[in-house]
Amino acid sequence: MTGAMIAGAVVGAGLYLLARALFPARPGLAARMAAFDAARRRDLEEAQAGRMSPTLERVGGMRAKVGRELVRFCETRGWKLRSIRADLAITERSLEAFLATKFLLPAAALLVIPLIVAYFALLGLGSSVQLPAWVCLLFAVLFFFFPDMQLRQEAQARRQDFRHVVGAFLDLVSMNLAGGRGVPEALMTASNVGEGWAMHRLRDALGNARITGRTPWQALGQLGDELDIAELRDLAGALALVADDGAQIRKSLAARAASMRSRELSELEGKAGERSQSMLVAQLFLCAGFLVFLAYPALIRVLAS
Repeated sequence: MTGAMIAGAVVGAGLYLLARALFPARPGLAARMAAFDAARRRDLEEAQAGRMSPTLERVGGMRAKVGRELVRFCETRGWKLRSIRADLAITERSLEAFLATKFLLPAAALLVIPLIVAYFALLGLGSSVQLPAWVCLLFAVLFFFFPDMQLRQEAQARRQDFRHVVGAFLDLVSMNLAGGRGVPEALMTASNVGEGWAMHRLRDALGNARITGRTPWQALGQLGDELDIAELRDLAGALALVADDGAQIRKSLAARAASMRSRELSELEGKAGERSQSMLVAQLFLCAGFLVFLAYPALIRVLAS
């Protein structure tokens, strides 16, 4: 009875999804305008670059087509996916490749159900479809959420590295301000000192701000919104408030850099404490296993007598 109910529920859900796919709901005006703006922005970026991004060039064939269709599907329904876009921006990946991976991995897990059924039949375990279907469904769910977990972990590590670079960047800006430079010149000079992907992102944002006629703090704030880094947004707000007072902003930047270093040091100390506790637990398990190894022969001898 339970199997029949589950099968009926699966069939009903499949029919519902098929009906939604064949007769999709008409998007509203806001969703249509959002999709139009996103498509125009993407076309302008491709026209300015002269070619597709390197990430999209590596995504070929069916995966690229599926990714574009999924992105268009999300845009027509007005789904922003802000957190995912921020994680993809800081890891320098494309939304098309990410959505295609999320779709193709579960689909591949579901397509191997006949193979698993044939394998079970070859081993003499029966030709029932129920167990292989549940196994493949479990793997499909895991494969659907696996790209999100991987992306989130990588984005968190890169944000931590970016915060470390921002602390050093603030020290460099403070030293340039102490040397008599103005705020825009100090920001640009400090961004030209270091190397690495984080400093390149800061340098590109400040260079584009100079070309487009925006202020450097507006560019830093937009970069903070794009990468979801609160320190850049706070820095942009502070620069916008005290950009005319060189001495005041120099003190503020030095204090921000010191607070960021202190917070980073406390986070490192916390991680070191967690690793020390995990090592202690592992040592306790080893000691318990050694005691069981010593006591097992004596216990067996007592029980046998």
